[in-house]
Order: sequence, then structure tokens, then C-alpha cells
Amino acid sequence: MNEEVKIPENIMGTMSENKLLLKIALPLIFSMLVQALYNVVDSFFVSRISENALTAVSLAFPVQNLMIGFGVGTGIGMNALLSRRLGQKNKPAVDAVAMNGIFLALMNTLIFMIFGIFFARAYFRTQTDIAEIVEMGTAYLSICTIICFGIFFDLAFSRLLQSTGLTKHAMIGQIVGALANIALDYCLILGNFGFPKLGVAGAAYATVIGQILAMIVDLTFNLKRNKEISLKLKGFRPSLKVIGEIYSVGIPAILTTTLFSVFAYGMNRILLGFSTAATAVMGVYIKLQSFIFMPVFGLTSGMIPIVAYNFGAKKPDRIKKTTRLALTYATGIMACGILIFQLAPRTVLSPFIDNPETMEMGVAALKIISLGYIFASVMFVIGSVFQALGHGVHTLILQSVRQLVGALPLAYLFSLTGTVNMVWWALPCAELLTAIASFALYIRVRKRELFAVKEC
Repeated sequence: MNEEVKIPENIMGTMSENKLLLKIALPLIFSMLVQALYNVVDSFFVSRISENALTAVSLAFPVQNLMIGFGVGTGIGMNALLSRRLGQKNKPAVDAVAMNGIFLALMNTLIFMIFGIFFARAYFRTQTDIAEIVEMGTAYLSICTIICFGIFFDLAFSRLLQSTGLTKHAMIGQIVGALANIALDYCLILGNFGFPKLGVAGAAYATVIGQILAMIVDLTFNLKRNKEISLKLKGFRPSLKVIGEIYSVGIPAILTTTLFSVFAYGMNRILLGFSTAATAVMGVYIKLQSFIFMPVFGLTSGMIPIVAYNFGAKKPDRIKKTTRLALTYATGIMACGILIFQLAPRTVLSPFIDNPETMEMGVAALKIISLGYIFASVMFVIGSVFQALGHGVHTLILQSVRQLVGALPLAYLFSLTGTVNMVWWALPCAELLTAIASFALYIRVRKRELFAVKEC
């Protein structure tokens, strides 16, 4: 007879919803802002080398985004399943999810190592025939992919910490990695403090070293502080059932992440029909929007384990309260973003843009695009609820509506007017369409699952 090993109720099911959401989300929001700052600083240092260097690193973005998509998607699936097993208080099942998640991190590492060894140069040759860009880009991407174990294992270890409420510990690991990355960028790219001047390769080495340091910190916290999960290699065998459950949520999340690469590529093609300046404005906007969107992503990442745990524990009221709170906070953050981009667009654009005509184009873009932020907050929160409940396909549908069904076709149609500022209107219109679709799907899932769950 198999005896279920119970684990005690944790804060996910007992602490007040507002206090719990803030406890988990605030460290994540802070660490997300650190990551957003890193992205800007990293681009700044690379731009000090040359325009070709910045172009090479920019062309590597789709592959790096895909790496993040694989790691985050696997982590989201693992996080949702792990939180449900914790809610059910089934210790062997909790440990099985954790170990299978780590196994998947290893598989992701091997996939991208193979790409880096055999296909990095070919990837750049499909995009440009400028030898300098191909050489610098290949050097950068080869390092980032061949030495990629840090990012995948860190994402797995940090999700284990988040699922058990140790978000401050996960935050520490992420901050250590990001700060090390920024410091090493200054040293290795430009050759300061006696370090060799490695240029673009230095940026890649700074990235992977930061990832490895974050991985070490998060692994240490799991081994020393995480009492609800036991990481044991002895007797471990990968489980196709557990892997399937992880990827039932994870694969849609992976596909969701890759949609952004497709969207960015399509928008660039449309904007290049007007000018290279229009494409530059879009690139700057993406960097600036991360300072608004990243806190919301931290908030929604914090709510996923809460919703998943209480779904497993059959506590629908806690799910509904957490969702309402998250939507309120997300709307507030987005409202702040609207105010910044409406009232001070020149201030935030000035570090990146000098040309007066490009500045005017950028001001118009920020003012128009930010009008859709409130609608975007609805999709982000509801999409995270779907992930927590194991409905990752619903999240994928919403992202497809937002970026491929809504934004790109509308951008193309608006571009036929011959006015670049009309293209920017495609984004807030797409956010509105997605918000409507989000509510429709949420009402259906809420009636079918949340109302059907009897409170324990």
C-alpha cells in the first residue's frame, strides 16, 4: 500500500491574499526592474564599440529570446504543477516535479549547445553578408549558447524557490547575476581595471558568468533553505507523465515567448518601408516599455504559485481575491506608465535619440502606444491565471490575438495610409481586442472550474 507523505500547510494557503501577493511579488518586481536596467546598460556599453557591434548583438536577440522562452516556459510549467502538488501536500510528487524540471533544464542546455557549435555562423549569414557583423555576432552568440547551462539551471532553481514562497531568495540570486553582468560588461567590453578588452565577446562572457553566479546562489538556497523540496539524484528516473504535465503549461508559454520575436520581425519589416529611423524608434520603445511591463510581469509571476496552490487546495475564494488584487495593482502600474509617456516622452527618449525628426516620431509613438496599457494589464493578469490553472493554451491564444492576429495585420493595414504614426495605433487597438478575448475566456473558465470547486 502506497502511503502519501504529507507536508504541512504553507503560507500560500493561510496568509492574507494581499500580504501574500505583495510578499511574493515585490521581490520579483524589484529583480525584474534590475533586469530591465541591465538590458539598457548592456546595449549602452556595446554601442560604445561600434554601430556594427550593436547590430550584431541585436541580430542575436531572436535566439536569446528563444532560450529565455524555453527556460521560462519550462519554469512556468514546473512552477504551476509544483504549486498544485504542494497544495495537495504530496511530498513525493513535489520532489518528482522538481527533479524532472531540473532534467528538462539539462535537455534545454544540450539543444542550444548543439545550435551554438554547429549553426551560429549559418544563422548570421541568413541575415547579413557584412563580414564584420557576421564575425562579431557569431562570436557573441556562440559563447551565449555553448555556455548556456547557467541560464537554464538558474531558471529552474529560482522557480523552486518561488513555488515554496522563498521569493526573496530567488531575488537575491537574480540581482547577484545582473549586477555581476553589468560590472563585467564595463570591465570586459571596454577593458577597464586591467581586464582584457574583448569587445562583443566580452559582453557574451559577462552574460554567461552572471548567469552561472545566479545559478550557484539559487542552488545553494534550495539546498540550505528550501525544506519543502528534496533534490536527490539517487534513484531518479525521468517521468514522461510528469514531463507531459509540465509542458502542458510550459509549451504554450514557450510558444508565447517566441511570438514576440515574430512580432518584432514583422513590425521592423513594416517600419523599414518608411525609414530606418522608424525601426530605431521601435527598438528604443521596446527597451523603455520594459520598465513598465517588467513590474507587471513580476506581479503576475508572483500570483501564479498562489493561484496554483489554492486551486490544488480547493480554495476558490482565495483565487478570486488574488486575481482581483493583481488586476488592481497591474492597472495602477500601467496607469503610471501612461502618465510618464504622455507627460515626459522627450525626457525618456533623450538618452537614445539625438535627431530632431526621429525624436518627434518617437514622441508620437510613445503617446499613441501607451494608450493601450490598461487593456494590456487585463491580458497579463488573466493569462497568468490560465497558466496557474494548467490552461497554458488559453494564454497562447491570447498572445496570438495580441501580436499576430491583432497588431501585425492592423499595422500593415494602417501602413497603407502612408503615415508612420498610423502604424503605432495598431498596438493599442490590438490590446483592446485582446482584453475583450481575455474576459470572454476567463468567464468561461471561471464558471466551469472555479465555481465548480467546493471550498475546503
